[in-house]
Amino acid sequence: MTEDKWLKWAIRLQALAQTGLAYGKDVYDIERFEEIRRIAAEMLVEPSGLPLETVHDLFCNESGYQTPKLDTRAAIIEQEKILLVQENDGLWSLPGGWCDVDQSTMDNVIKEVQEEAGLEVEVERLVAILDKSKSNPSRSVHHVTKIFYLCRRIDGQFQANSETVASDYFALDDLPPLSLTKNTAEQIALCFEAHQAEHWEARFE
Repeated sequence: MTEDKWLKWAIRLQALAQTGLAYGKDVYDIERFEEIRRIAAEMLVEPSGLPLETVHDLFCNESGYQTPKLDTRAAIIEQEKILLVQENDGLWSLPGGWCDVDQSTMDNVIKEVQEEAGLEVEVERLVAILDKSKSNPSRSVHHVTKIFYLCRRIDGQFQANSETVASDYFALDDLPPLSLTKNTAEQIALCFEAHQAEHWEARFE
């Protein structure tokens, strides 16, 4: 039995338990949903190697109906090179991150570029809406929808911050080591396609 199956089952059990806790009224049903949630967390202890308390805090820390998380990424291309930021682990990614609850996805990607790359940008077009589980090699206990925007730099310059230590522009055939949880070479190539196309229809999954 693969760890991927365990992960999928645990995610599904957690989602069912979270929904039950959100909408259940009977006290005995609530107890059962809490127990299912604990079991889901326990299923991830061995494959993750993390203590149960840590897994529970990371995996069972939300309420309400379970929905995918949104991750927004900005593609800024100048002279056929794309802007990437280097994270603390030495890997590189398109500027971006989790969508804040009070932000639209477009406003969020503008904010993330300002925070991570020090740039003021405007969004020009939607490149793609992708399912992380289909497009990125890393596994996640949360279902993630990744949204890529093509952006144009208006002003600003990079300043080191708590999330990123450097920024630079790279050609598609000369990419640095990528943070594959954030973006892949194929996703970056898709951004170049959108940049070069006169008319672009956003890709989606």
